[in-house]
Amino acid sequence: MQNFDYMTPTRLIFGKGVISKLPEVMSGYGKKVLLTYGGGSIKKIGLYDKVKELLADREIFELSGIQPNPKYDPSVLDGVRICKENNIDVILAVGGGSVLDCSKAIAAGAKYDGDPWDLISYKVKAEDALPIVDIITLAATGSEYDCGGVISRTETNDKIGYMDEHLYPAVSFLDPTYTFTVPDKQTAAGCADAMNHIMEQYFCEDSTLLNDGFMEVGLKSLMVNVKKCLENPEDYTARAEMMLDCTYGCNAIYALGNSDSGWPCHGMEHALSAYYDITHGEGLAIITPRWMKHILNENTVSRFVKYGVNVFGIDSTLDKFEIANKAIDATYSFFESIGIPMHLKDVGIDESRINEMAHHVAVNEGLENAWAPLREEDIAEIFRASL
Repeated sequence: MQNFDYMTPTRLIFGKGVISKLPEVMSGYGKKVLLTYGGGSIKKIGLYDKVKELLADREIFELSGIQPNPKYDPSVLDGVRICKENNIDVILAVGGGSVLDCSKAIAAGAKYDGDPWDLISYKVKAEDALPIVDIITLAATGSEYDCGGVISRTETNDKIGYMDEHLYPAVSFLDPTYTFTVPDKQTAAGCADAMNHIMEQYFCEDSTLLNDGFMEVGLKSLMVNVKKCLENPEDYTARAEMMLDCTYGCNAIYALGNSDSGWPCHGMEHALSAYYDITHGEGLAIITPRWMKHILNENTVSRFVKYGVNVFGIDSTLDKFEIANKAIDATYSFFESIGIPMHLKDVGIDESRINEMAHHVAVNEGLENAWAPLREEDIAEIFRASL
C-alpha cells in the first residue's frame, strides 16, 4: 500500500428537496453571487426560478451558456471578468460537471492578477479562490466532490485537467430528481464517464483488497442502475444510487493507497474532445476496450482476470487470457447495450488527424509513465483500432 495524504472538505447535502437549505448555506458567503449555468435546462425544470426565489435577498450576476467541454474563451474569461468587475463573493454553479469545472477555473482566476491560463496550465499555482457552491443536475463527472476540472482551449486544441486544493466546492447539493429529465444519451455517457473514472484507478500496479472490492461494486452498481434509469427515467432509487456512484468516482476515495495508473484513457480522450468536441463519456467508452486489448500481455493479464471474474462473473477456471478477453468484450458490449456509439467514425472522427492527436497526447499527457506505458505509436494504434 502506498502512502497518501487525503482530505475532502466538501459538504455533501443529498436527497429529494434538499435545495431548501440553500439560503442557510449561502448565508455564510456574502451577498454578491455569480450564478453559472449551461444551455437553459435548469430553466425548463424550474430550478432556475427556484434558485432566484430562494436567493431573492442577494445580488445575483449570471454567466450562462457554458458548454460541454467548457471553453476557456469565452466562458472562463467572461466569468473571471464578471467576478472582478463586481467583487463577487461566491460562485453558485447549477448544472452538470462542465458548469462546475468552468466555475472552478473562474474561482481561481478571479483571485489572480495575471492570465488565468497560467493557473490552468500549472505555470503558476493558485494562492486563493472564491468559494463555490453547486447544485448538480447530471450524474457523471464527480466534480462536486473533488478539486479538479477540465478546461478546453479551442485555438490550441488543449484540454487540460486542472487540479488545485483551493477548488473543492464548499457545499454540493445532490438531488436525484433533477436528473429525471436528463436525455438517455447523457445518462449513458455519464455512466461511461464514471465507470472510466473507477477503471482508471482500478488498473494499476499496487492495490488493496479493500479498494478492489469498493471499485468492483461501484462498477456493478453503475451498470445495474443506468439500465434502470434508461428504462424508467423517474426511478428515484436508481437515479440516487447512480448519482452517488458518480460522486465517489473521481475524488480518489476509491483508491487510497493504490499506485497511480496515469489515467491513460482520459489522457487520450482529452485529445479527441479537444480536437472534435465530442461527448467526453462517449469518447471514453469507445477508447477503453481498445486500450484494454492493446495493453493485454503477461504483465497485465492478472488484473484483467480479477476484473472479469469479480465484475462480470466470468468463470475463474478458464485460461487467464480467455478470461481477460471475455472481460474486455463484456466491457464493449455493456457500453453498446446502453446506446453508446462504439466507433470514432460514429461521432465524426476519421483517420485524418490521428497522427496529430497521438503526437499531442504523447507530448502533453505523460503516458510513457502510465501503468502500461504508451508511446506515440501506441496511442495512434489505439485511435485507429477505435475507428
